[in-house]
Amino acid sequence: MKTLLVFRHAKSSWKDDALDDHDRPLSKRGNKTAPLMGEWIAKQHAVPDLILSSTAKRAKSTAKKTAKAMGYQGDIHYDPRLYLASPKAYLKALRHYAHAHPSVMVVGHNPGLEDLVQHLTGADPALPTAALAEIVLDIESWQELTSNTRGQLRHLWLPRAVLA
Repeated sequence: MKTLLVFRHAKSSWKDDALDDHDRPLSKRGNKTAPLMGEWIAKQHAVPDLILSSTAKRAKSTAKKTAKAMGYQGDIHYDPRLYLASPKAYLKALRHYAHAHPSVMVVGHNPGLEDLVQHLTGADPALPTAALAEIVLDIESWQELTSNTRGQLRHLWLPRAVLA
């Protein structure tokens, strides 16, 4: 069994129209929500063994702040292929990086993350900013993860619900 945590980046700032999308930072709300979600993840005993993140500034900040707050001790792997990635790109990254890790978190963007959850589980949840989906996969190795793999959506944690 493997566990995949699908985490959409926290709320980003749109204050500077001149910034490239990849360079947009977190908003004030995003900077507050990311560590609170990290604390929530720790309370749920769902701290991953590995974190993979998009290289976009808002995703990197979300990954760092969340990791620190949940007490994650490992490295965060930043992969440019995860910026606005398709489900296929996420699956490929998981096969490449995850190896023997039982639990992996991917931090990224919509619509790719919603598509990934739908693809793996058949569920079609909306993932607002800082939402977290926990998927259980009946595989022994991440190398077994293919476009035909199906899992179960165990939890969907929305920040407005869990942080209220």
